[in-house]
Amino acid sequence: MSNPAPDAKASRKSLATLFFCTALPMGMWSVPLSNVFNAHGRGHLVPWVFATTATAAFISPLFVGALADQKHSPVLLLRWLTAATSLALLLTCGALAWGWSDAAVLVCAQVLALCALPAWSVTSSIVFSQLHDAKVQFGPLRAWATGGWMVGCWIVSFVLRADASLVAGVTAAGLWLVVMSLTWRLPMIPPGEVVQHRTWKQILGLDALGLLIHRDHRVVFLTAALYCIPLAAFYPYTSRQLHDLGVKNISAVISLGQTTEVVVMLLLSGLLTRVRLKWVFLSGIAICVVRYSFNTFNTLPSVLFGTFLHGFAYTLYFITTQIYLEERIDPKWRVRAQALLAMLMSGVGNLLGYLGGGWWFDACTEGESTDWSRFWWGETALTAAVCVFFAVAYRGRVAKA
Repeated sequence: MSNPAPDAKASRKSLATLFFCTALPMGMWSVPLSNVFNAHGRGHLVPWVFATTATAAFISPLFVGALADQKHSPVLLLRWLTAATSLALLLTCGALAWGWSDAAVLVCAQVLALCALPAWSVTSSIVFSQLHDAKVQFGPLRAWATGGWMVGCWIVSFVLRADASLVAGVTAAGLWLVVMSLTWRLPMIPPGEVVQHRTWKQILGLDALGLLIHRDHRVVFLTAALYCIPLAAFYPYTSRQLHDLGVKNISAVISLGQTTEVVVMLLLSGLLTRVRLKWVFLSGIAICVVRYSFNTFNTLPSVLFGTFLHGFAYTLYFITTQIYLEERIDPKWRVRAQALLAMLMSGVGNLLGYLGGGWWFDACTEGESTDWSRFWWGETALTAAVCVFFAVAYRGRVAKA
């Protein structure tokens, strides 16, 4: 399936640029979203808006992944998805600005999620298809995406001064069109296995569920879903906690977590060749337990340190999971495997995480005051339970799908 550009160096630059520019608008909208909705009197919708990505994850990633594996070039699909994402984001911002009803705002947010969510898994599959050694090459390339996310946060806080403004969303919509333009610089990668007469199961991508038969695959996928439940609290509620602590440039402060992401991604290839895979996975979840425990102190230094640890907690599990799928699953299932991961993370995990986190936040809030120590102890305990589950369930046998 690999179809690299003639010049390997140019190909790596194109892939790095693609990752950077795709993450840029994602960070510009996802991080300030909670405060933007609060500023427009729609703070009560925040858990539901985040949950739209979860409901979209049950539909679009597997469907689009099946198209990319069996019907159309993933590059062409990314071109369509980014154009649709730009329009949907503009419509969502307009719905807030024009005072549309809560239902109308949520419908716009749902359309946005359906378009934007599969774009990331397709982007990752495009990059993987161009690599000769994912374990060595993927980490440094993926670091460019983290850099794009960080730059997006900095632009929102320091250039646009839009931590609670729709200007962030409108600018992000324009940048999605930049991503669309980059697809013309990529080789038109063919689908992994062209299927002329597809069953409904293949069309919807449900055949990817067969990957769960393998025990280790099943544990890795299931842990990703479970881990996303407490992890979903990071962006919506860390930003609120920082607001309560008097922080102004919230988007820029939260980007502190991405600095460690970059460092870990650059070191990941060496780590994966020296340390057993199970311990890399497990260390990421364990660090998240420590990270959330620091948030319970509810002081600015402790929250900043907890945020700093985010890069370790995220990268060591989820980026390693992407590399695991690339190395241990048949290439013709590449996009569907990444799509199944997106469905379980953004669908099952985030749906439970956003809605459950919203319920738990309400339970810890009285009037305008939130008991942040109680809130984060709950998230810490949940993360610890996931850590124990993975430690017991994962065997780590080397096997192909």
